[in-house]
Amino acid sequence: MLPTAQHERASAPPTAFARVRTGYVSFSPRVISAFAAIVGLLTLVGALRPAERGRVHAMTDPLGIPATAAAVAVSAVAGLLLLRLAASLRKRKRAGWLASVAVTAILIVAHLLKGHRLLEVLTPLLLLIMLLTARSQFRAKADPASRWFAARVFLQFVAVAVLYGMAMLYLDSDRVVGNPSFWARLEEVGYGMVGLNGPVGITGERFSDVFHGTLLGFGLLTVLAVAWLVLRPSEPPCRLTAENETRLRSLLDRQGGRDSLGYFALRRDKSVVWSPTGKAAITYRVVQGVALVSGDPIGDPEAWPGAMHAYRRLVDEYGWTPAVIGCSELGAIVFRRECGLAAIELGDEAIVDVPDFSLEGRAMRGVRQACTRVCRAGYDVQVRRARDIDPDEFSELLRVAAAWRGAAVERGFSMALSRLGDATDADCVIATAHQDGVLRGMLHFVPWGLDGLSLDLMRRDRSADNGLNEFMIARVVEACPSLGVRRVSLNFAVFRDAIERGEKIGAGPVLRAWRGVLLFLSRWWQIESLYRFNVKFRPAWQPRFLSYPATRDLPRIAIAALEAEAFLVRPHLLKRLLGRA
Repeated sequence: MLPTAQHERASAPPTAFARVRTGYVSFSPRVISAFAAIVGLLTLVGALRPAERGRVHAMTDPLGIPATAAAVAVSAVAGLLLLRLAASLRKRKRAGWLASVAVTAILIVAHLLKGHRLLEVLTPLLLLIMLLTARSQFRAKADPASRWFAARVFLQFVAVAVLYGMAMLYLDSDRVVGNPSFWARLEEVGYGMVGLNGPVGITGERFSDVFHGTLLGFGLLTVLAVAWLVLRPSEPPCRLTAENETRLRSLLDRQGGRDSLGYFALRRDKSVVWSPTGKAAITYRVVQGVALVSGDPIGDPEAWPGAMHAYRRLVDEYGWTPAVIGCSELGAIVFRRECGLAAIELGDEAIVDVPDFSLEGRAMRGVRQACTRVCRAGYDVQVRRARDIDPDEFSELLRVAAAWRGAAVERGFSMALSRLGDATDADCVIATAHQDGVLRGMLHFVPWGLDGLSLDLMRRDRSADNGLNEFMIARVVEACPSLGVRRVSLNFAVFRDAIERGEKIGAGPVLRAWRGVLLFLSRWWQIESLYRFNVKFRPAWQPRFLSYPATRDLPRIAIAALEAEAFLVRPHLLKRLLGRA
């Protein structure tokens, strides 16, 4: 049978125009986001120019309408909104697209009313055309309501208003009476945002109207935007429901031995997405618009693709950035194949093989000497399952452990459970160190399948002897055979390979420079010290990877990961003000 014309058209290769259009539509959200930010910035800067205000006045004077202040205020507020909405456009948010279309249309009308400068009209008109032609790309839902987002918008709007007002006072200094100080001008801007006159004298009725009218517009916009964000219905933060936790524990009972980080999926500040068959799951937490996953998916690797596709659909639905912290090599390969995520090596996990562990030999001399010294100081260690500890003793452990931590923030996300003494964690292993009957140190391990342990918590009295942590780990490994444990996962060494190879003879200048940066950062974060501690036990190193969509997303993912791990902490006072303490 001869092919019909319709079949011939369907099988024909796409034209060059079709390929360009497809490519543009695919990348349009980022292009439109950048262009919207440029238009917003140019609009703000244009509203600052005296010539712009004069042109508005020249047009409205014959009509007897004192519209100068209103026109400039509308332009400035529209520019500010476009700057803010650019971030929503980049995330493909539908609400951001609708707001951008409305603001751009208002800008076009404003420019048409102000005069006949073709370029000023064409710029927002081009933005409007781009928005309308790529409307199918903006389908992402709005993020769950967050008081943090309201606080961020408030600070951004106030910052722009202050910069704008100060620029007007300094650029039009001939309109300012005398030579007021910086703080007096700043006070004048603050008064202007609430519609009042401040301590700075301003000459010229038109300039005064424009100055105070624009700042009042900024102030009203800030109040309305923040009030709407605060009062809109708020969804609860990520929480692992009891039903999902039960299902995850069932998967861990069958497949938990694959990944030492598997048990940390039971953190209750995570959400979970399941494969269609229910044989695999991915747990995540959304931080700064990044959907952070830690470790490999839970469950049968054959069902991982289904869970990854469900995760990717969820990420696309809300316009989040996907990212995976600490996945294994297999996990990184499957995430790249199924989700298109690139991968870089993040560091190495130290794993001690129990049957091969021994304190004998020159390589273990440091650990052996530390254990001998601590043992002579009168320390002894008990290693027990959590279920075997008396409830009263457990309460005392919790009290002392909290006192040792003090006001410090509990860190951890990818390799921390962030709870202790929960009845559902009966299989966890706790090592306690006593000196003359006084508790001086404690280690907490979570199960890694049926024959492994993964270090969760390491805490000790600050006045305890040096080497206590080494002593406790050695005693735990010695007790592992009686617990049915053959492997123990210790701390994670970030960028271990760079630190190790960078100190060797023959290391190149780039590697030495990178090692220097890591050593510098170790002043605040335990990068080198964790590597030095782990290497004492002669472990096997298991590489861990960071999976990410594109290089441009790495800074954002890094900030989100540092916040999730509690290396970046929001001020406690701000938490109280937002009701999130």
